[in-house]
Amino acid sequence: MGVVNVTPDSFSDGGRWFDRSAAVRHGLELVEQGADIVDVGGESTRPGAARVSLEEELARVEPVIRELSRRGVTVSVDTMRAEVARAAVDAGAKLVNDVSGGLADPAMPRVVAASGVAYVVMHWRGHSHTMQSRAVYGDVVTEVCDELAKRVASVRAEGVAEEQIVLDPGLGFSKHPEHNWALVAATERLAGLGRPLLIGASRKRFLGRLLAGPDGAPRPFEDSDAATLAVTALAAQAGAWCVRVHDVRPNADAVRVAAAVEGARA
Repeated sequence: MGVVNVTPDSFSDGGRWFDRSAAVRHGLELVEQGADIVDVGGESTRPGAARVSLEEELARVEPVIRELSRRGVTVSVDTMRAEVARAAVDAGAKLVNDVSGGLADPAMPRVVAASGVAYVVMHWRGHSHTMQSRAVYGDVVTEVCDELAKRVASVRAEGVAEEQIVLDPGLGFSKHPEHNWALVAATERLAGLGRPLLIGASRKRFLGRLLAGPDGAPRPFEDSDAATLAVTALAAQAGAWCVRVHDVRPNADAVRVAAAVEGARA
């Protein structure tokens, strides 16, 4: 899954694809580089980010999704709003990637259920401006699994079919670095929860902090792409369904290597 942030303030590439034409062009480039899905988002979810209006989010993503879909791209929409999800599906989106797992907008599960598209249910404890204060765990892996199970039960009760659901442990969302690493280490367990698993580690802060220089300054976001590749290979080997990344070509290569190793074991 390649990322197209149609935003001025996303953590690693805010503003680069804010222009509609640039966003469409970038989405097509990601497909050429090996992306199976292009994830289009119009609202930054970086820690501390303020929300944009419904009207602004719609104006950012709908034209991009419509044009990419018209060109044969499999598109997902990265949104927490049911109205944006509905418009995106009408424009051709095949997947709704909801970082709140249906908690931010109670209408979301019903919209997804009616649409029949795939639905990413991510582990989430709150909006960007408060989420890090909620990163309190006794056993992060067990708690994330339990909270995801509750969200699955909730969206199923709203009519979402089991086969529509994809799970995401929410790396970086209400998680400190040690929590993220514990979840990466538990990818095989997460992949065994019974639904496809999406991993989104690309360029996140916990990678930059791991790679901090002697002065303690974290690596810049784009300088953590090699570390992202390592997580991608590990996730693929552990059974993840998909990885959400910014730099597609090398990550697609990493997935091929992991698949070749697994094939040799068979």
